[in-house]
Amino acid sequence: MSVASVLGAFRTLRLVDPCTKLVQVQIQPRRWRLKENDRRYLISTTPKVDLGTQGEMIGQIDTARRGDEMYPDADTPKQIFNGIAFSELPICHIKTSKNNTIISVTDYKNQPMVYHSCGLEGFKNARKGTNVAAQAAAISTAKKAITKGIHSVRVKIDGLGPGRMSSVKGLQMAGLKIISVTDSTHVSWCPPRPRKARRL
Repeated sequence: MSVASVLGAFRTLRLVDPCTKLVQVQIQPRRWRLKENDRRYLISTTPKVDLGTQGEMIGQIDTARRGDEMYPDADTPKQIFNGIAFSELPICHIKTSKNNTIISVTDYKNQPMVYHSCGLEGFKNARKGTNVAAQAAAISTAKKAITKGIHSVRVKIDGLGPGRMSSVKGLQMAGLKIISVTDSTHVSWCPPRPRKARRL
């Protein structure tokens, strides 16, 4: 039987030893169960949700170019970047959702070369959908791509998750040269018919 169970509701205990010193001991009652502590720890360590609105202005994709040179024209597929034609550059596909970010690198014929995601990076549950997880997954993907000899890529982004800009930033941080960024998010112009209204 422990001292805490004997004392029960007492929070402070004063003990007098033979040397007549007064010792004060604090006994903290158990307030939360272990599960609640785990939940609170998970919430406190999860990064805040960032939808990318501040990150839209951050980036060094190619700041030296003029505005009219940044958009593709009829000659773009024939241009040479690092000894490779634009139409034959590897493509980095980034699929972002609110729950996860999946990054894959394919060649220009869509044959997969590198695949990685936030779950494979080690993030679990709600942490997979954060921008920190997307950036970490992008850095790992870029390092794998560089070991396979890929140094310049085109980027295609699909989805509206929080990892949109941070994954592009992660690719850049790891040393991949980004030639172009394309947003291929699907937009449905005639969405499915909504549910009928509730009868009240």
